[in-house]
Amino acid sequence: KLETNFNTLQTRLRLSNRPAYLPTEGKMVSDIANAWKGLELAEKGFEEWLLSEMMRLERLDHLAQKFKHKADIHEEWTMGKEEMLQSQDFRKCRLNELKALKKKHEAFESDLAAHQDRVEQIAAIAQELNALEYHDSASVNARCQRICDQWDRLGTLTQKRRSALDEAERMLEKVDTLHLEFAKRAAPFNNWLDGAREDLVDMFIVHTMDEIQGLIDAHEQFKQTLGEADKEYKAIVSLVQEVQNIAQKYNIPGSLENPYTTLTANDISAKWTDVRQLVPKRDQVLQQELMKQQNNERLRRLFAEKANVVGPWIERQMDAVATIGMGMIGALEDQITKLKTFHQAVVTYRPHMDELEKYHQEIQEAMIFENRYTQYTMETLRVGWEQLLTSINRNINEVENQILTRDSKGITQEQLNEFRASFNHFDKNRTGRLAPDEFKSCLVSIGYSISKDRQ
Repeated sequence: KLETNFNTLQTRLRLSNRPAYLPTEGKMVSDIANAWKGLELAEKGFEEWLLSEMMRLERLDHLAQKFKHKADIHEEWTMGKEEMLQSQDFRKCRLNELKALKKKHEAFESDLAAHQDRVEQIAAIAQELNALEYHDSASVNARCQRICDQWDRLGTLTQKRRSALDEAERMLEKVDTLHLEFAKRAAPFNNWLDGAREDLVDMFIVHTMDEIQGLIDAHEQFKQTLGEADKEYKAIVSLVQEVQNIAQKYNIPGSLENPYTTLTANDISAKWTDVRQLVPKRDQVLQQELMKQQNNERLRRLFAEKANVVGPWIERQMDAVATIGMGMIGALEDQITKLKTFHQAVVTYRPHMDELEKYHQEIQEAMIFENRYTQYTMETLRVGWEQLLTSINRNINEVENQILTRDSKGITQEQLNEFRASFNHFDKNRTGRLAPDEFKSCLVSIGYSISKDRQ
């Protein structure tokens, strides 16, 4: 805009025949433009300095906060650690407590080594704050020095406590060896006792002689292991007695308590006594069950022997009645005579079914659910029996109706036989009735035209 105004002024002066305007030195448009460019460069340099200074201050603030945060965490972690390391709490400990303290101290040593990086980071941050000319470097350096001095003391105290714990541990190793041996042997023996007691009182459900015999054999095998178990029991108890002798002789505090297990000699003794008492009781229970299974086996065989006779007899009678029902044998009067003979035979055979019912009642009371000696069940025999009676009565009724029809219509025996043969030809399933497809075939055979539509 300044240049435009200058050009406009020069044009107006020229038009009015006046001399051109000449600015004083240093006020030319080019001088002003150069000055403006220099100002812009100076402003850019100042802006870059401001950004750099802001980044430095931001970095200082971040480092100061990071130093404070890590120093706070470290001082919180070290709080009470010197007192703990100087404590003499292990002097009156028993071995299990001493080992626990030693494990705890080993964990502390690992933790101490892990915190080494944090101490180094704190020192590095303090050094960087000094390099960046932090305004409160004095307090940072003082705090960093306190942390480093405390760290050195912690390292020294840790080594001293480690040596003291090792020395105290060696004093109690002799008693601990016996405790450890007791724990190693008592735990599996106690588990064996628990398993044995559980097995000896375990409820069982058996259905066959093989199953109860298997239980008896397993129990006999178990009784054969009792001799070795008695030797192990005496060896375990002798360990406890030896510990008691050492504790009385050397007056070791708390040495009677085993740090490796909660089991005691009294626990083992009580369970061993319980096992020895349960063995004869188990013998008695198994023998009672054996007698029960023997009786069940007897009932199975009695029922099977009878069922294997009654079942086939019913089937044979059913086949004979079915043959008569098809009109294949003799005149109608002969058929009805035979059917009544069959009916009388069934009535006479009824005691056999009653005997089976008696066996079945005993089987149910004995809770017997399977019988491998026969394929017949009481339910199938009952159904077969009822079907036999029904078939006989139905056939008697049908033959009587045929006799009435024959006599009223004047049909000869030969014609009846021909009608029956024709009917049997289409009665494929021998049900005594024609199914829809069978009836359709019959109608087609005598000349009827049957479409697929319902007629």
